[in-house]
Amino acid sequence: MASVAESIRNIWKIHELRQRILYTLGLLVMYRLGSYVTLPGVDAIALKNLADTSNQGGLFGMFNLFVGGAFFRAGVFALGIMPYITASIILQLLGAVWAPIQKLQREGEDGRRKITQWTRYGTIAITALQSIGYAINLRATSGSAIVIPEWAFTIVCVICLTAGTIFVMWLGERITEKGIGNGISLIIMIGIIAFLPQALVNEMPQMGGIGRPDTNIFIFLIEIAALAVITAGVVYVTQGTRRIPVQYAKRVVGRKQFGGTTQYLPLRVNAAGVMPIIFAQSIMFIPGTIAQFAPENGFWLAVGNATNNPFGFWYSFIFFTICVFFTYFYTAIAVNPQEMADTMKRQGGFIPGVRPGRQTSEFIDTILTRITLPGAIFIGAVAILPAIVAQFGVQQGFAHFFGGTSLLILVGVTLDTLQQVESHLLMRHYDGFMKTGRVRGRRR
Repeated sequence: MASVAESIRNIWKIHELRQRILYTLGLLVMYRLGSYVTLPGVDAIALKNLADTSNQGGLFGMFNLFVGGAFFRAGVFALGIMPYITASIILQLLGAVWAPIQKLQREGEDGRRKITQWTRYGTIAITALQSIGYAINLRATSGSAIVIPEWAFTIVCVICLTAGTIFVMWLGERITEKGIGNGISLIIMIGIIAFLPQALVNEMPQMGGIGRPDTNIFIFLIEIAALAVITAGVVYVTQGTRRIPVQYAKRVVGRKQFGGTTQYLPLRVNAAGVMPIIFAQSIMFIPGTIAQFAPENGFWLAVGNATNNPFGFWYSFIFFTICVFFTYFYTAIAVNPQEMADTMKRQGGFIPGVRPGRQTSEFIDTILTRITLPGAIFIGAVAILPAIVAQFGVQQGFAHFFGGTSLLILVGVTLDTLQQVESHLLMRHYDGFMKTGRVRGRRR
C-alpha cells in the first residue's frame, strides 16, 4: 500500500500527467451532468414517476446501463456513444471484405483520418435513425410525459439526440487526444460505474429499511468474495501473455557491437482487449431493436423474446458465440504476424529454429491462433456469467457486475488507463504501481 500511495503522489509531481488527469476528469464530469439534461417537451417528473412503476429490465435496461441511466431519463445523451461504436463495427467489418477500405487501412495516418471521417458520418446517420425509433418507443411507453405534439417531439428527438451523440463522441476524442486513457471506453465505463453504488446497496442485507430482507450478511460476504475472485481471474487472463524468444545476431558498427542478445516477443492471450465485448453487445442490440418495430408474428416475437432478455438461455448462447467470433476478428485486425516477421527480419532478429520471413509469420500466426482460443472462450464465459449467478438469487442489477460486459469493460479500461499512467511515471524515472514489474509485466 505504501508503494501505491507513493506512486499516486508521484502522479501529481508530473505537470503534464496531472493536467491530463484533471482534463479527463473534467470532461467525464461534464458527460455525467449532461446525462441528466432532459429532452425538450418531456415532463421529467412525470417520466420519473412512470419509470418507478414500470419494468426497466431487458434489452433497454442493458442499454440504459451503458449510457449511465440517460436512456430511461430521456436525456440528451440517451443514445450515448453506442451509435459511434456501431458505425466503427460496420466499417471494420467492411474493411475485411471491401477493397477501398482495405486500401485506406494500408495508407497509414492519412487513411486512418479518412476512415475516422467516414465513421463520424456513419454515426450521424445511425443516430438519426435510432432517435426516430427512440421517439416512437418513448411516446408509446410514456405518452403522458410528452407535453408537445408527436411530430414536434420526433423532430426534437432527431436534432437533440444526434447533437448529443456527436458531442459525446467529441468528448471521447478529446480525452483520447489530450487526456489519459481511451476516451470512448472511459465514457462507457463511467456510465456503468454510476450504477454500482445503488446495485450494491440493493444487494446488501436489510439495514434500516435498505437492501434485501431475504438474505443475510454471510451470503452477502460470499457474493463479494466471489466477485473479487472473478475480477482477479479476469485481470489474470487479460494480462496473460505467451513470450516467444527472439535471437538477434551480432553486428559491429564502427567500434561498437550490437545484438547478440535474446529478447522476447509477448503475444497476449486476449490481444483484442475490451473491444470484442463492446462490439458483441452492440450487435445484440440490433435484432431486439428490429423486433420492437417489426410486425407481430411468431418469428419476430421469438426473436424479441430471445434477444430482449439478457438472462435468458438463447441470449446467452448468441452472446457467447459473438464474443468468441469478435475476439478472433479483432485480434486479426490488431495483430499482424506478417508485419512482425518483416520488422524482426529488418532488425536482424529470428526465432530459434524458424526461418525468417514467411515461416516466421506462419509460426507467429499459429501460436496466436492457439492462445486466442482459450482467451476467447474465457471472455465468452465471463460474458454470460451474470445470467448464471442470477440463477442463484443474486439481483439482476448486481449480477451485471459479476461478469458480462460490465466487468470486462471495467477491468479492461482500468488496466489500459493504468498502463498509460505508468508509462508517464517510468518516462520520468518514477516507480510505477508495481515495483517488481510494470502492469504489462516489466522485468528488472
